[in-house]
Amino acid sequence: MNMELAFSPAEQAFADEVHDFIEHALPADIRERVEHDLHLGREDYMRWQQILAARGWHAYTWPKEHGGPGWSAVQRYIFEKTSAELNCPTIQPFGPRMVGPVIFTFGSPAQQARHLPAIRASTVWWCQGYSEPASGSDLASLATRAEDAGDHYLVNGQKIWTSYAHYADWMFCLVRTRRGSRPQEGISFLLIDMRTPGIEVQPIPMLEGTHSFNSVFLTDVRVPKANLVGEEGQGWRYAKFLLEHERVENSNIGFSTFAMRRLHRIAGQVMQAGRPLLEDPLFRAKVSAVEAQLKALEVNTLRALSAIGSGGSPGAGLSSALKIRGTEIGQRITELICEAAGPEGMALHPELLAGRGDLGDMQASLSGAPANYFWRRAMSIYGGSNEIQRNIIAKQVLGL
Repeated sequence: MNMELAFSPAEQAFADEVHDFIEHALPADIRERVEHDLHLGREDYMRWQQILAARGWHAYTWPKEHGGPGWSAVQRYIFEKTSAELNCPTIQPFGPRMVGPVIFTFGSPAQQARHLPAIRASTVWWCQGYSEPASGSDLASLATRAEDAGDHYLVNGQKIWTSYAHYADWMFCLVRTRRGSRPQEGISFLLIDMRTPGIEVQPIPMLEGTHSFNSVFLTDVRVPKANLVGEEGQGWRYAKFLLEHERVENSNIGFSTFAMRRLHRIAGQVMQAGRPLLEDPLFRAKVSAVEAQLKALEVNTLRALSAIGSGGSPGAGLSSALKIRGTEIGQRITELICEAAGPEGMALHPELLAGRGDLGDMQASLSGAPANYFWRRAMSIYGGSNEIQRNIIAKQVLGL
């Protein structure tokens, strides 16, 4: 396998190992649906993640002492980039990249023993209970409350835009256990079994017919105090730890790599004035510009991953900058895909979006380009809107 950056012989050997494993292990039906950016269900994600888990690669960001492979920042980069190039499904981040590191860093031995093996094996699906109807980017204003009821909490409130809550077995949830002088005070981090009575998941369907978002209503939900991570009232600290790492992941290198390949494929097949659109100088200039931006983003993402891999932190400034640029680049690529698809992409084919029908037909590549463009507008909102990220940079880096 030829990598684009100068890697050591050991790193190149690792790249070849990853490439060969994925080539042989990734199921063909999943590969085909991912190639056309079509809908995947829980069983598709779990099937691939469990194949990775059998290799010890599902929790690939974890250190060896917690059951991960202990990869370096470069190895992680190689794995993510190769996975995107070979049309692997995105590893759902809620377990291995989000709550897993919180549990092995701040959780009790009992919590680690109960949850970390299932996360590594991808036998449990997690969701994130953060945003609320009046608390999105301003997360510290959350109102979901957890009242002390002896050996358990009674949780009441609503979470919204909860990705894949309809698939989830467990939720990691920010709740308010008391009021403080600052809104960040009195927030706690709970682990909630989604089968607990009092939890209602209501779907938020997308216009093109897919379903990933949900509202989650919690009414007198009994949560054992043993499910409190760390100290009561310190949830904001743990949330900041998670968000710094999440925003590095939100540089979206994997998605942008995949989307760039899709853009090249579509623009190479769509004809304009008797030749492929990609040969048009003006369109080619647009593609080249975003490719250069993506390369610069990759270098800065490696810097952040190297800081994390060395036991440090990338810092809020760099994390926020990566989140901003990563989402803007991803959105720009989907915009160019939509432009390349043109009128052919406007036709809605629900059966193709669901991964059914003739996936070898050109329409499978074009179908849903506008829907994907509009959906990816959310990239600059979720994980903390880009406006909020710019405020973080202004405050913590520039001192404004």
